[in-house]
Amino acid sequence: MRRFLTNVKLTPPQFLVFVFLGFILLGTFLLKIPFASTEPISWVDALFTSTSAMTVTGLITVDTGTAFTVFGECVIMLLIQVGGLGIMSFAILIFMMIGKKIGMRQRMYVQQALNQTTIGGVILLVKRLFVFSIISELIAVILLTIRWAPEMGLGQGLYASVFHAISAFNNAGFSIWSDSLMGFVGDPVVNLIITFLFITGGIGFTVLTDLWAEKEFRHLSLHTRLMLIGSLIINVFAFLIIFIFEYNNPATLGPLSSGEKILASYFQAVTPRTAGFNTLDIGSMEDSSIILMLLLMFVGGGSASTAGGIKLTTFLIICFAVYTFLRGKYEIVIWKRTIDPHLLLKALAIATIGLAFIFTAILLLSITERHTSMLPLIFEVFSAFGTVGLSMGVTGELTAIGKVIIILIMFIGKIGPLTLAFSLARQSTEKIRYPRGDILAG
Repeated sequence: MRRFLTNVKLTPPQFLVFVFLGFILLGTFLLKIPFASTEPISWVDALFTSTSAMTVTGLITVDTGTAFTVFGECVIMLLIQVGGLGIMSFAILIFMMIGKKIGMRQRMYVQQALNQTTIGGVILLVKRLFVFSIISELIAVILLTIRWAPEMGLGQGLYASVFHAISAFNNAGFSIWSDSLMGFVGDPVVNLIITFLFITGGIGFTVLTDLWAEKEFRHLSLHTRLMLIGSLIINVFAFLIIFIFEYNNPATLGPLSSGEKILASYFQAVTPRTAGFNTLDIGSMEDSSIILMLLLMFVGGGSASTAGGIKLTTFLIICFAVYTFLRGKYEIVIWKRTIDPHLLLKALAIATIGLAFIFTAILLLSITERHTSMLPLIFEVFSAFGTVGLSMGVTGELTAIGKVIIILIMFIGKIGPLTLAFSLARQSTEKIRYPRGDILAG
């Protein structure tokens, strides 16, 4: 494998795309093995499940807990772990374990996979990534086993804990129960452990590494401070809105006690970025709550994380750019730091390309899924692009073509719209500069 990584002539974006495709196809074949499922499943459903697991999305066309055997569920867990932490991260870990030298090209692949701006420090980031993920998942498994073993038995409780810990930390949203975590809507232990896992996994490994190295908030990098404060604000805002909108909804928060309403609102506010678990029936939520969740799923989590979406910092850079324009200024300044204009161009490119893919998918689904209401289809596309996994209950009803469309959107959402664009684009070496021109805008 090392020789292949060294001699391959693909650019880092192209290599990332092909490796992801390879693992998705491998997962598809494994899930089609007769003893991987309790009943025969179609190739499209196997491909859909493999893609959903590898892209840590969580959308399903067949029920995970009933359609797959323990072997099939273990394949899904493996795909989730590899897809969440990154294929190249696992490759680098293997190189380090067998004492192989890690060359410049391999570091470039890791840099692309983890969305880093420089090559420096990527190996240290990989080491800390694995240490933190293993510790987090192990602690969660122990705590969840203590919670579930008494009522499920030690074996089943341990297995459920391992599956959900891996799924939660990697922001996958897969569950072995048909109703996800709705049966634990008022359980503080399950709610807090699961949300801790997917918030931690979704905030970004760069942020976690920075928090590991620095003890004082003022010494943290601009990216880390922006992620922490931005995540806090958007989570609190989402919690308040969902709590207000769903308070009297008899199909969601209405029948719950005050404490359960707070817990359920909190869980449903943080899960769209981009965990995919749910303790409330998504299809029964108010349209206003659904619209808010569309925005949350589009924004997603942090860069270099297990989450999807355009990423919170991308969204915040665009917001600060708008604020800067309204103030009549020309430079984006955040906490006395000037933002490079190239970052704004990158943020706009990511958001624009992402919206273009989403619009195209919605348009195509409106043609292929004429039997389905429009809002659930829109929700499905946003969930797939953000690799969230939440659904209003239409995934299993999609036509074969509709499933393929969602598969493509999940894939694009995971590798990133800009990575896909770079993998398809020809690299320009042109250095000619032309005179400035004026265009009327607005």
